[in-house]
Amino acid sequence: MGELALRLDAVSKAFGGLRAVDGVALAVRPGERRALIGPNGAGKTTLFNLISGELPVTSGAIRLFERDVTRVAPHRRAALGLARTFQITNLFPTLTVLENCLLAVQALTPVKFSMLRPLAAYHALEERAREALAAVGLADRAAAVVRNLSHGEQRQLEIALALAGRPRVLLLDEPTAGLSPAESHLMADLLQRLDPAITVLIIEHDMDIALEIAQHVTVLHYGRVIADGPREEIKANPLVREIYLGA
Repeated sequence: MGELALRLDAVSKAFGGLRAVDGVALAVRPGERRALIGPNGAGKTTLFNLISGELPVTSGAIRLFERDVTRVAPHRRAALGLARTFQITNLFPTLTVLENCLLAVQALTPVKFSMLRPLAAYHALEERAREALAAVGLADRAAAVVRNLSHGEQRQLEIALALAGRPRVLLLDEPTAGLSPAESHLMADLLQRLDPAITVLIIEHDMDIALEIAQHVTVLHYGRVIADGPREEIKANPLVREIYLGA
């Protein structure tokens, strides 16, 4: 298979007697678009929290580009090229769009330790921030205060913040949450235009959107992988239709 961007070997997470994630194995290739779907309570966000390091695993191993990161802190995983978004927007509402993005850009550079020189003096950082905003269609909103953005624009900005660190693997947790159908399809178009070198793993409750974005789909149910394969195969899988679609 060659080098994998992300590999999970029998990863589990228990909260007391509850196994929220149960022996999950994943193998995601560089540049792949992978959707992680399943009903509420399937363990999708918990799995993202394990991959990003927000939660420790109970058992199993996580590898990022063949490096074992199972016990590595979240900020060190970020430095290795892992970025993520969250279900709930996590922005600085009183700062501008550009200021939010600048903070994300400098977070993985030595500039974050410089307290005396103004951030505006680092022109290369501003250029990177504007590139990230352009990638998500917010170039013309750089001067806007975040609290004045629409919900859809705030979701776009979250993706820009994740892109600001030039990640190699991007985890997107429900990027269309709270969006109208029209906004959801605009978001899907945006995600399809991302740099093809970035590996994208996306949790998405809207199966149509998930299948529009991803070529490969993994289905979770009660913390376990019940199906994994190309999207057409998953759409035709009778177990997926019964459990996930209620058909």
